[in-house]
Amino acid sequence: MGKLFYIDNVVRIKNRSIYNNQELLFRSELDIAEIDLFFKEAYQFLQLSYPKFFKMDRMSKLGILATEILFNKEKQDINTALVFSNNYSSIDTDKIHQNSIDQIVSPSVFVYTLPNIVLGEISIKHQLQGENVFFISEGFDAQMIADYTDVLLSTGKAENVVCGWIDLKNAEYDVFLCLITRKGEMRFTHKNLEQLYYFDNE
Repeated sequence: MGKLFYIDNVVRIKNRSIYNNQELLFRSELDIAEIDLFFKEAYQFLQLSYPKFFKMDRMSKLGILATEILFNKEKQDINTALVFSNNYSSIDTDKIHQNSIDQIVSPSVFVYTLPNIVLGEISIKHQLQGENVFFISEGFDAQMIADYTDVLLSTGKAENVVCGWIDLKNAEYDVFLCLITRKGEMRFTHKNLEQLYYFDNE
């Protein structure tokens, strides 16, 4: 890669736990299947005040929780970009929508039947107008994420980038998001992304 960029902050959400830079930030004692109660507990722990949160689909809630930690209450540059990926697309919401087809279809559910809606919710919450993209792949592809992110930063199309993996199926969720900037200690490379992702994902 050309110019130097750094992994400034990292958030991991998995198995009722939230890690920030590989340190445990929050852990719930709830049963792993009680995903909605976990979201509520995490929301309260982070002292969020954003009523719209409770109207969102589950993947958007994960995105809001993760970026709240990544940004650490600091206002982000308006040109911060979002580069996300996952395996199961919006299957969690798709199932809810499918089950409601024989009844009255809820527009509030239908609107979330695309995986990239989480990008819009994050952008609204943090007033971001940068580029965003959502890839679907079988697993976390650090090389693809790093290459796309590097192009955005190197060409000046983005000041900062939030990139990573945000996947959800049934009650199982796997979130790994990084804030990439021009400051920090860890170089932004696909190898370092892989190392951070697999640190607690073996």
